[in-house]
Amino acid sequence: MLEAGLRGFALGLSLIVAIGAQNAFILERGLVRSHVFVLCLVCALADALLIAAGVAGLGTLIAARPGLIFAVTIGGALFLAAYAAIALRRALRPDAMVVRGGRAMSLKTALATVLALTFLNPHVYLDTVVLLGSLSARYPEEILRVAYGSGAMAASFLWFFALGYGARLLAPLFARPSAWRILDAVIAAVMALLALSLLASLL
Repeated sequence: MLEAGLRGFALGLSLIVAIGAQNAFILERGLVRSHVFVLCLVCALADALLIAAGVAGLGTLIAARPGLIFAVTIGGALFLAAYAAIALRRALRPDAMVVRGGRAMSLKTALATVLALTFLNPHVYLDTVVLLGSLSARYPEEILRVAYGSGAMAASFLWFFALGYGARLLAPLFARPSAWRILDAVIAAVMALLALSLLASLL
């Protein structure tokens, strides 16, 4: 049981620790210390929900519906492209680098953004629901599948809260507007590349 949990934790962590749209947004919110706890909790709970669905067998259902994956892919690509444009606009405008002003975001807007970054990304379904779900099926006993899924969920909680609250350690570096411009340029590039990769996956 412990071995299954550790395997799930290792795989979950390897899938989530990457420069992606969701992680970039949490990093930015962590740097400005805006709604960090709620956003980290929402991301972790969303992952937990998807992992649980995958372990329960939803991955097979999604894999059998290419039309659903197509619709989510198009929606996700458009959203990421729009977010990339916003980040690029901030990077090109020095006056938009003011943390207290230009980066203010209501909780409602922040939640809507993080939910869109999560559920409009088809890779999250492929990673959590399909991949983790199918790998958990290797365990014949339900208790071992639950342990595997729980390990993956624990990895998500650990990662998001470490990223959100650990970001403040970089605060001295981001006291300079130039650092924010570089971060926004990186975020814009990441979002744009992800959008292009989603569209390319349809070809």
